[in-house]
Amino acid sequence: MRQSRSAVIKAGLYLITLAIVVYVVVYMPTPYMINQPGTAEEIKPMVTIPSGDPEEKGTFMLTTVSVSYANLAMLATSQFQAHTEVVRKEPDRNEKEYATQQQFYMSNSQSNAIMAAYNLANVKYEIVPEYVFVVGLSKTLAPKGDFQSGDIISELEGHKVKRFEDLPALLQGKKAGDLAEVVLSRGGKEIRQQVELVEIGQDEALPKAGLGVSVGEVRKVMPADKSKEVKFADTRIGGPSAGLMFTLEIYNQLTPGDLSKGYRVAGTGTIAGDGTIGSIGGVQFKIVASHREKAEIFFVPEANYKDAKAKADEIGTSMKLVPVKHVQDALLYLQDLPVKTPPVT
Repeated sequence: MRQSRSAVIKAGLYLITLAIVVYVVVYMPTPYMINQPGTAEEIKPMVTIPSGDPEEKGTFMLTTVSVSYANLAMLATSQFQAHTEVVRKEPDRNEKEYATQQQFYMSNSQSNAIMAAYNLANVKYEIVPEYVFVVGLSKTLAPKGDFQSGDIISELEGHKVKRFEDLPALLQGKKAGDLAEVVLSRGGKEIRQQVELVEIGQDEALPKAGLGVSVGEVRKVMPADKSKEVKFADTRIGGPSAGLMFTLEIYNQLTPGDLSKGYRVAGTGTIAGDGTIGSIGGVQFKIVASHREKAEIFFVPEANYKDAKAKADEIGTSMKLVPVKHVQDALLYLQDLPVKTPPVT
């Protein structure tokens, strides 16, 4: 009987120890993230224009960085993996807030890409604000209401909210401690609540009151000609860095002919509505991803060229790196390319 009881105790202690080890190694959060090469993905299936020219014998590809919240097991194995970088997480931001922020950046990037392509193709358009949503919660201001990252702020003080500027206008004259009626949309459900305002800063020596959350605005770019409206397929890709490549794909569909000339064209870079290309992070990982997908040309923001070239030399790729500052730089390069001749079989 004593031996049996002792065996049960030992088995119980073993299971408890095993559960603790599994939690520590697999589930316990760490303050680190792991960056690795992501993907180089064809953009054409993501973009639809009713009257668009479908001709494209090559392909335009956006590039991504794989970002993972690291556990102890991942940190240990990362030491033996090529092209891997361990970085500290940004403070005061959880995984859901990070994902929401990246989706906002992607939405904004797509809108800017449409504007840039419309400007290049002389398509008339207007910008229509759609909604304002919660990106994250301030840890320092301690918001008083029930907010979650991704909530749409539908109404404030009985008025519809469509754009970012609506929020301070509707809270004008209020002070910290006052109540404001807020209507949220969360997962298709309406949440109505009275929220105590918090102090968010000073304006002309007077305290400003707000909700204590960071917000983003989703806008739709509407062409005068509905047949030129751009629609994007839903993806799980986030971030702002696909702007340049979206612009090239949209412009290719808006104009006759094949801008790709039969080449596999990858690249990265943020885009502004006027076509200006901005720098990005993680370019070295995108070089590796593009090389793996047999890209022949890689457009890189001029500010990122040095790092991109260093990684390209390290892995010995034959991919041509083209530094660009404006989308016109990429267009001129492509226009001067000879049409790629398919191999003889």
